[in-house]
Amino acid sequence: MAEPKQLDDCNGVKDECLQTACTGSSKWNFRPSEAVMGCIHNMLGIRGVLDYVMSHLNPDGKSKIPLGHGDPSAFECFRTSIHVEDALIEAIRTGKYNGYSLGNGLPQSRRVVADYLSHGMPFKLSEDDVFLTCGCSQAIDVVLSVLAREGANILLPRPGFPAYEALMAYKGIEARHYDLVPERGWEINLDQLHAIADSNTVAMVIINPSNPCGTIFTHDHLTKVAETAKRLGLLIISDEVYAHIVFGEKPFIPMGFFASTVPVLTLGSISKKWMVPGWRIGWIATCDPDGILRKSQITEGIKKLMNIVVDPATIAQAAVPQIIGHLSSRKILKGHSSAGFKFWIETVFF
Repeated sequence: MAEPKQLDDCNGVKDECLQTACTGSSKWNFRPSEAVMGCIHNMLGIRGVLDYVMSHLNPDGKSKIPLGHGDPSAFECFRTSIHVEDALIEAIRTGKYNGYSLGNGLPQSRRVVADYLSHGMPFKLSEDDVFLTCGCSQAIDVVLSVLAREGANILLPRPGFPAYEALMAYKGIEARHYDLVPERGWEINLDQLHAIADSNTVAMVIINPSNPCGTIFTHDHLTKVAETAKRLGLLIISDEVYAHIVFGEKPFIPMGFFASTVPVLTLGSISKKWMVPGWRIGWIATCDPDGILRKSQITEGIKKLMNIVVDPATIAQAAVPQIIGHLSSRKILKGHSSAGFKFWIETVFF
């Protein structure tokens, strides 16, 4: 498979040559942003990578297995729950949700998400801690935009989710990578964090459950992650879009449980667990019992940005209380760790 090449027509063309190289004899004043066109590999994102790979495959009659798809609804063996579909239908038929919502989302939906994320936590989130977004992708975009001050860098897992690096390249944030160690069950190399962080490091991203490794971080490991981030003065962006989708006995533990040690921005959505990625409902939750994100104006920055970006479809927002509320009422207590943390595990999805 050939390596992707930088486009020669218009990309990198000098200003004085732009009118003849790209537009013939006419003179035009527009051209694409250098921030967009100046990046090659790191601006592809997951869709760009997959589109490139799939378009350059030579399967020789063999069917393709899209291991990087990330959309369970695309496969016939998965079926969105009837109660999830009914929730959307009922929201539509009320006639109450055909207009715009508030910038941070419908209050009743934010309240249900806050309650859902608060299960097993040592503190309770409120609706004011939750911002509804157009899927987890917009949650990532918003958080990175708020943190994109001049000279900032953010620590990313390797391997990880390509969208972070792509968005950071566009926003001018330097990406510094820490390794997930396969010999230790893909745990974070904590010693490496000290080596790559500096005074311009504003945050670290963790993806738990891991995409693409599938690992679940233990309570003890997350404790060490929180303590390390605190020593380095970082906030943690915890991507939990696959939360509770676990196999085996190891439970999922939210990073927000450790928010008394280090401030956490939890990102999530209904896309994976409820198998409705096309509905585009996600969230940012500020897990900040000590008010550090508020005092540093990160929370205010999120509020301001949410007022100017597009919000999720109001009818989909309105379905959230019935979707998540239905699941929350069917939880059982599975067990607890040596530290006394209680794990809530769903009995079934349907």
